[in-house]
Amino acid sequence: MIIGIDDTDSRSDGGCTTYIAAVLVEKLKKYGDLADYPLLIRLNPNIRYKTRGNGAVAINIEIDGASEADEVKEVVLDEVRSQSKLSDENTNPGVVFLDGTPPDMRNDLGSFFRRAMQDILQIQDAKDLLNRYDIDSCGFKNGRGLIGALAAAAVASNGIPDHTFELIAYRRPAQIGTPREVDAGSIRDADLQTYPRTWDTVDRANKAVVCVPHGCDPVLFGIRGEADGVIDAKGHIRSEPIERSVLFRTNQGTDMHLMRSTIDRTRGGRSYILRGVVSSAPQTIHGGHVIFEIADPQSGSGIDCAAFEPTKNFRGIIRQLAVGDRVVVCGSVDDRTVHLEKIKIEHLTALYETGNPVCACGRRMKSAGVGQGYRCKRCRTVSLVPDRVPIKRSLDCGWYEVPPSARRHIAKPLVRCAGGARLVHPGR
Repeated sequence: MIIGIDDTDSRSDGGCTTYIAAVLVEKLKKYGDLADYPLLIRLNPNIRYKTRGNGAVAINIEIDGASEADEVKEVVLDEVRSQSKLSDENTNPGVVFLDGTPPDMRNDLGSFFRRAMQDILQIQDAKDLLNRYDIDSCGFKNGRGLIGALAAAAVASNGIPDHTFELIAYRRPAQIGTPREVDAGSIRDADLQTYPRTWDTVDRANKAVVCVPHGCDPVLFGIRGEADGVIDAKGHIRSEPIERSVLFRTNQGTDMHLMRSTIDRTRGGRSYILRGVVSSAPQTIHGGHVIFEIADPQSGSGIDCAAFEPTKNFRGIIRQLAVGDRVVVCGSVDDRTVHLEKIKIEHLTALYETGNPVCACGRRMKSAGVGQGYRCKRCRTVSLVPDRVPIKRSLDCGWYEVPPSARRHIAKPLVRCAGGARLVHPGR
């Protein structure tokens, strides 16, 4: 049986869908063995209904007999019912139970997951698929969580083409709502000992701890990376007592939300990989955001790109771009603006500054007056053409990314990109 769960937490009242999964992993042990790690699946990061990272969970458990299956469903629904923040009008949990997936159903589930990753779905889209295959489910209130629950269950059924891991440690219930006690020095040491097998633990450039949340949810810290790396990192961290910890298989750090497209075909609420030429020089606007435009030479379409203030030192890279540079940008589109997550500089245009020409005698000429060119004071030689001196650009070609403190869960960190090391500049 595959169990998908989503939309149980609240922006204001806390809660955590992964914690429900962590509790269920323990409670369901007496009914059978897990067939895989529990899954933490990040969906389209642009959905306005999301709480934080738009994550859903799935548990795949091997059980025998209809009676045990009924018991498992009751245990799951009781846990979701008791832990969900149902008083919040925006919390609308959904639970899905999959038991066997024939080929046609599996194909439809795979298509549904891809849409949930990259597009905007309606509650009815999930209900139509649930009804088509008579899939057992339960939607609380308006049932919006059925979308994520079905998408997570679909991944558990079809497999995940690329994955990473996150080890999440949870607080004791009595501690929730109080300041977290996690030694920052031990976290920096954990990062030092395990990077690049782990990532987004700290933001060294901006001196920030990334893996410890700040809300009133039960998460104490979460370490992302490869399985051996996150387990190793946990052993270095000193903190308040941990109630429990769970290792999730996840699609975090995979860029599954990105679609290759052209500028003229972009739509708001989706995330893209777009190729273009810088058509307006970067400008820093009020708030410290840096904006520039790229254009498609073939269609002539243009779109703004933004490195927002929270991207910190990444903006320094963007400010060095010049009109004519060829780039590839990655990020979500909102209000005809790409919210940059990564950028690849493919070609740097040549820049020049003009200066007084040098005479054949070796002396630099002086201006002869407006519109009169240049004249050598020693030998009286005249020239109408100024020197064009190449400007050395301090920017290199290759991929650049926002720092860990500004990185989305789903965005693929450059440290995961194999090969071509000189063309990859990981944010650290």
